[in-house]
Amino acid sequence: MFRKRAQATPAQPAAAAPPTERITSVLSTGITWKGQLGGSGGVRIEGTFEGDIAVRGLLVVGETGRLTCQTLRANTVIIAGMVKGDILAERLEIRSTGRVWGDVTTASFATEEGAFLRGQITMEERVDIGIGPLPEPGESLPEEAQGESANQRE
Repeated sequence: MFRKRAQATPAQPAAAAPPTERITSVLSTGITWKGQLGGSGGVRIEGTFEGDIAVRGLLVVGETGRLTCQTLRANTVIIAGMVKGDILAERLEIRSTGRVWGDVTTASFATEEGAFLRGQITMEERVDIGIGPLPEPGESLPEEAQGESANQRE
C-alpha cells in the first residue's frame, strides 16, 4: 500500500535551477558607501549607497535604505526604501514604503498600494541586465568594480 513504485522510464535530468534568491550581503543602517558594487549573490541595503550596482541575483533596498545611482542592474529588485536612478531588472517590486525616481526597464513589474514611482516604465518580454562573466575564484575583480575602498588602500 505504501511501497514506492518502480520507475518504468529512466529519470530525466533536471533542468538548470534558477539562481537562488537569498541575501548573502548586507549594508546595514548607519553605513554610508560610495563606489561600485558588482558580483553575484543577494544584497540588502539598509544604509546609504551612492554609485552604480550590477548584481547577478537579488537586490533589496530596505525601508531605511537610500540608493543614488546612474543605473541599477540586477535580476530581481525589491524596493521598500528610496532609489534615485534608472533601474534595469528582470523583475521589479516596489513595496508600499518604496520611492523611485528614475526610468525602469523590466519584464515583470509589481507595486503595492502607496508605492511611488516618478519616471517611465518600459516593459520588455526579456531583459538582458548586461552583466558579463564573473572572474573565477582567486582572480581579482576589474578595478572599476572594486569600489572606492580599493583606491583608499594605495
